[in-house]
Amino acid sequence: MRTERNLTRLDRVFARLDREPERPAHIDVPKMSRHRVVLFTATLAFYLAIVWAVVITSWLVRLDWQVMFFRPYQQWSGIHWFVDYYVVLGQRGPTAVMVAAWLGWRSWRQHTLRPMLTLGASLLLLNITVGAAKLGMGRLGPHYATVIGSNEMGLGGDIFPSGHTANAVVTWGILAYLASTPRARRWLSAASAVTSLGVGMSTVYLGTHWLSDVLLGWAAGLLILLALPWCEPFIARAETWLFDLRDRWRARRGGTVPVPAPVPVAPVALRPRTASAEDAPAPEREPVTSARSPRAPIHLAPGPHTTRSERTPVTPVGSRRPQHPERQPRGGAAQPARPLTGG
Repeated sequence: MRTERNLTRLDRVFARLDREPERPAHIDVPKMSRHRVVLFTATLAFYLAIVWAVVITSWLVRLDWQVMFFRPYQQWSGIHWFVDYYVVLGQRGPTAVMVAAWLGWRSWRQHTLRPMLTLGASLLLLNITVGAAKLGMGRLGPHYATVIGSNEMGLGGDIFPSGHTANAVVTWGILAYLASTPRARRWLSAASAVTSLGVGMSTVYLGTHWLSDVLLGWAAGLLILLALPWCEPFIARAETWLFDLRDRWRARRGGTVPVPAPVPVAPVALRPRTASAEDAPAPEREPVTSARSPRAPIHLAPGPHTTRSERTPVTPVGSRRPQHPERQPRGGAAQPARPLTGG
């Protein structure tokens, strides 16, 4: 009886990974809907309001100084070691490598370059927008402040908005943007929001950023995520161009020569062929009969009775069986009859 082994959960996972991947067709590319436009407009207004509040040295700047003088890293010094490690989740290098590894695996499994191209487009927008804002406003950080109560703008700094916070919003939020199902998108959105919130608060705790830097960093990262649907047509064109380039490179590497177009040839009139001696039909060959005599029928058991000599095999050479010279086979010459004596 044949028994089959029950597949474990790990076996089912590996069996699913071994299947031939297919490009998903059920995933809808996000579009710039009315709801997204409203969120983008509100976030942009919040961004401009934070910038204006810092430029005019409003109550937000006074709050920045109060938090700085509170020195959270001294008030809660026991968690300093944890915050030093947690803030790495907002650094550009480590987070980009981790997220790119995951999205690269997804691109390979799904036969599409959209995850990697979307990540590249978001990081490019992040470098352009946040980098330009940092250099344009030139605000100094809390550790380098010169005048108490001032906004420290235009002094050659590069901390407004917070790059750690904006990078955390974009890098972890791109996973939610590229999620396959609505449920996964909700869970990943919540996880990325908590992660970016913690990274922003970590920079305030360590004293490397003002509180207003973190607020502007959240708004800057969210603006990039909300603007990604506008980049989808360019991402699709780039993916098509890269696939065409790959196909041409494979064809050139494989040595396939393109088939030239057929050359039109003018029709030629054909004349009927005259009969000749070569076209005469060949004489038919006579069937060749076999010269071998028909084989005698083979009788299976039961068959005709044979003598002992015919049925006894010949003793092989080198056999240890002794010879019997007086013994005569039964099928040999007839023995003389014994005389009968009367008794």
